[in-house]
Amino acid sequence: MPQVTLTNFVKAAQTGDRVLSFPTDTVPALAARPERADLIFATKQRSQTKPLILMAAEATDLWQFVTGSDAEWQIWKSAMEQHWPGALTLVLPASDRLPRQVNPLDPTTIGIRVPNSAIARHILRQTGPLATTSANLSGQPPLQTQIEIETHFPEVLTLLPSDLETLVAEGISDIPSPSTPTGNGTPSTVAQWTQDGWKILRQGNVTL
Repeated sequence: MPQVTLTNFVKAAQTGDRVLSFPTDTVPALAARPERADLIFATKQRSQTKPLILMAAEATDLWQFVTGSDAEWQIWKSAMEQHWPGALTLVLPASDRLPRQVNPLDPTTIGIRVPNSAIARHILRQTGPLATTSANLSGQPPLQTQIEIETHFPEVLTLLPSDLETLVAEGISDIPSPSTPTGNGTPSTVAQWTQDGWKILRQGNVTL
């Protein structure tokens, strides 16, 4: 299994030639540079009718990928301020800066999220926004631990246990070992903006 140091993990995310996995506040993520989101679709055997989302350390890191009126921005920012970082994915109109690989069949919309996970945000501050999805084969339940991910996806990069221990010691992570379940095990709520307001596509622990 290609376990790597945090430094090499970030480098791999930036060069975009590998799929990575890291913990979040909900379920572990598979991730890749947005321009190489095709790698995730192939790894998960996921239909392109099911778009990925962009995850970032801060809301401001995602704004360039979204477009809307001033009135809409006020509503969206209100939801972000109330629920981010957290388990809420907002599906909004996409700007022309969105790499088509993230949503191949409908690049006019994009799901975005800031996770309430110190280790995820620590990684995302260094990599910039990443295309993400849950760590599982399409149609199967999300995997919960790094060991499970390494077993099912031996080609996916994960962090060395020693680096996890270092992040725990520095107060950046509460995931002490690869066998520890990460997050709460429930995928995020997904809410899409429409002309009539929010439409819930998937209900998680967050309620709008």
